[in-house]
Amino acid sequence: MKYKSLTMLILALLAALTAQGEVSAKKKIVEPVAIDSLTLLIQAGDSCMEQYNTFEALQYYQKAYNLDSATAPLQMKLANCYYKRADYRQASELLKLIPEDSLSHEAFRQLAFSYQKQGDNDSFIYWAGQLVNRFPMDGEMVAGLTVAYAKANQPQNGIVCGMAYSQRDSTNILVNRALADAWFMNRDFTAAAKLYNRLLEQGDSTFNTLYSAGMCYAQIDSLEHAYKFLQLAFLISGMQHAGCAYRLGVVCVDTQRYPEGLGYLDLATELMQPDTTIMRAITLSKGEAYYLTGQYKQAIEVWKEHLKYNPTSIATYYNIANATYYYTADRNQARTYFERFLELARKEEKPNAQLTEMIQKAEEILRHHNYKGAKSK
Repeated sequence: MKYKSLTMLILALLAALTAQGEVSAKKKIVEPVAIDSLTLLIQAGDSCMEQYNTFEALQYYQKAYNLDSATAPLQMKLANCYYKRADYRQASELLKLIPEDSLSHEAFRQLAFSYQKQGDNDSFIYWAGQLVNRFPMDGEMVAGLTVAYAKANQPQNGIVCGMAYSQRDSTNILVNRALADAWFMNRDFTAAAKLYNRLLEQGDSTFNTLYSAGMCYAQIDSLEHAYKFLQLAFLISGMQHAGCAYRLGVVCVDTQRYPEGLGYLDLATELMQPDTTIMRAITLSKGEAYYLTGQYKQAIEVWKEHLKYNPTSIATYYNIANATYYYTADRNQARTYFERFLELARKEEKPNAQLTEMIQKAEEILRHHNYKGAKSK
């Protein structure tokens, strides 16, 4: 019995030790599994990003973020994914939560540019300014900040920003462009012209550089230089830039190149004409809106404008005649438009039911009233 009791005690102890070992083993296994899951999700997201597969990468990073949302590197990976998918709101919301000293240079740039791409110029100025304080030789960001200040009607701040960079590097084309435009907006045309010249010496003979240089020289009465640069700019535009044609025409006249100037001014007038198709649609809709809201005189005027772009519109002649007849006292005008309507409508070989009814009504009005003392209906 003594041996039996001892055996039972040993078995009980072994069972207890085994159970305790299983619990310890489970603890040792469970904790690493959670860590490995996070690591595996991040690795899977990284692998997708290497293949430019932002769709699946986003899912992996988001799951990882749900497990650990306080890790700056993971936040930046997720934000980077959103940024590359043009979801700039989500990218900026994530990145602005990270302390600035924990942001990588690229993440900092994405934060600033996210606001720029959302059209939030004030937020872009703030974050771009913070970035430039940390990375003063980031030329692209300096140029962007200089332009943003000019856009906010603060060109003087843009000049300060651009000049601080330019004192260390005067060869950056992006910064020089932005700085020249800031000088131009600040109406210091001499300083702007010098920078545009420097850009041209650097080989930056783009339309904007040539056009802006020409404009600067025109402002400081150096008209021969203005003529030279505006002419080159107009050629680069494919002779399609109306503003450049106009400015070039004015300079030609001021330098007594009269026939050439008149040619450019005529071309500018032609280029400035609005798109006929668009104007047809706009004037037609405006006329209908005015008519349906009881603004008959406005409707008539807009329909008349519509005829400039669509002179053979049968319905428009009828609408003008009808509105004039019933809602104004100008019966002579109504008669003119009714007659023009009938002239066009009778040329239709197969008029539909609606047009036939309109013809009959116009003929009845002209026949019945004959415009002798007729009163408005």
